[in-house]
Amino acid sequence: MTALPQTDAALPLIVDSHCHLDFPDFDAELPEVIARARAAGVTRMVTICTKLHNLPRVRAIAEGNEGIFFAAGIHPMSVAESPPVTAEELIALTRHPKMVGIGETGLDYHYSADSAEVQKVSLRVHIRAAQETGLPVIIHSRDADDDMAAILTEGFHEKPYTCVMHCFSSGSDLARAALDLGFYLSMSGVATFPKSGAIREIFAAAPLDRILVETDSPYLAPPPHRGRRNEPAYTALTAQVGAQVFGLTLSEFAAATSANFDRLFTRAAAPAAAV
Repeated sequence: MTALPQTDAALPLIVDSHCHLDFPDFDAELPEVIARARAAGVTRMVTICTKLHNLPRVRAIAEGNEGIFFAAGIHPMSVAESPPVTAEELIALTRHPKMVGIGETGLDYHYSADSAEVQKVSLRVHIRAAQETGLPVIIHSRDADDDMAAILTEGFHEKPYTCVMHCFSSGSDLARAALDLGFYLSMSGVATFPKSGAIREIFAAAPLDRILVETDSPYLAPPPHRGRRNEPAYTALTAQVGAQVFGLTLSEFAAATSANFDRLFTRAAAPAAAV
């Protein structure tokens, strides 16, 4: 296992709760990307598998690097072309000690509305795996607020589970539905964009103890890197905006969101970060 370089002790420690380190964008310099993250105070990362045939690569990155964990599932935009997965298959994957979440899964009607019914089936399968394992389900939602709120609520009433709305950029009604179920909202670079005032207002109205931060890298880089490749080090830039939204110092916001991460992603909690 490759240990990360030592971080400046003065830096606030931040968690990138959602990134995609297996994507080709990082192939040429993954060790350097990880080192830059550590230098920026991003001591832990969750790299997300979106297609199960990519799982060996995702898992190897987590196994080979201290402070990196993984989650696995089928992205809603991939369900129509991917072999269907069962809850039992997802549950079996959770035997790995560094698998910390189920997904990402969800509904995307912006790009993939033609596969909506298949997406709903897949989402329910992932929720069942989360219910059975106690690991959080990681949700992608785009232009599907009503169906998403209904399915999340239906599943929770059948059997409670934990959940994070990753890269949250939906409406206030879905935010409230998720928060009412005890779920978490994750702030990405989207919340830092100048025209994202409505998103920042949704976060400002949410309880601080339900907020995470992420990059979703290589996508959605915050300013001043917008339009270029995102990477985990830039979680610190999103956290700076998050601190402003909540009227906190960066250190206070980093500490709060890291504690939230520990509470939700229990397998990756700080005392076990060197697993």
